[in-house]
Amino acid sequence: MTYLFDIGNVLLSFDFLPALNSLKGENPAPDAVDKIIHHKDAFEAGEFLLPEYTALVRELLDYSGSDHDLFTAWNSIFTPIQKTFKLAQSLKNQGHRLILFSNINPIHAPFCLREYKLSEIFDHYVFSYEINAIKPNDTFFIRAFEKFQIIPKDTIYIDDLPENIAAGKRFGLRSFCYNYNKHDELLLWLTSQEIQ
Repeated sequence: MTYLFDIGNVLLSFDFLPALNSLKGENPAPDAVDKIIHHKDAFEAGEFLLPEYTALVRELLDYSGSDHDLFTAWNSIFTPIQKTFKLAQSLKNQGHRLILFSNINPIHAPFCLREYKLSEIFDHYVFSYEINAIKPNDTFFIRAFEKFQIIPKDTIYIDDLPENIAAGKRFGLRSFCYNYNKHDELLLWLTSQEIQ
């Protein structure tokens, strides 16, 4: 069995606001945080290169510090969801194929792989910025399926966003919309699939 795990709010919860607010200089744009978040999808889709996006962040926040400090703050948004990590490790130990399946950017992706040792649990990853497509767009799914020979009927997909789950179901994936505050619902659903 193949398992597709989203990262945000499935493996790692996140909160952008404290990090972005900590980077504000003396004269940030009034709507700086909203604009940065508004452009997040384009960054995750590979439409912004890293230098372009960091230049935008610097300008909007009036940030003049180092790239290192910028990236450190940008990566401070995450908190591991231990129950999901435990589940993923259990599935790995059972011999299933696990694939990260995430809208993510080139700052967060290498950090998450390194900091949370995701490559020790997951066999492969599909990152939006690398394939120039984001969920729930069909292109994301089509490119991922082709790259890793994913057979939908033999694949479990776990994501926190209803629109992504709806897309997964359109493609025939056995899909579950996850809420980390209701983790047991996922375990019950997996049991109903007769695969846990």
